[in-house]
Amino acid sequence: MTGSTRSSEGLDVRRRRLLFRSWHRGTREADLIMGRFADAHIGGLSEAELDEYERLLDALESDLVAWMTGQREIPAEHDTAMLRRVRDFHFNAGR
Repeated sequence: MTGSTRSSEGLDVRRRRLLFRSWHRGTREADLIMGRFADAHIGGLSEAELDEYERLLDALESDLVAWMTGQREIPAEHDTAMLRRVRDFHFNAGR
């Protein structure tokens, strides 16, 4: 069980793959951060936003969690609008 509340039904192949990857990061913390965001937003992201989200998914889960929780400063190459959007979603309890 992933914890996902969203079905992949109706999503194109790329969005299905990204939804799956979001919930299978390797650590439960990263799964919850990325998976909850994907559940809420994957269907409405533009192609450019999907590109940016996919790059974010390529980051190590330990780095991702540290950036999201403020334990580590975000490197310039990862300090993107998408990372800020995911972080804001996470800290605003999914609103």
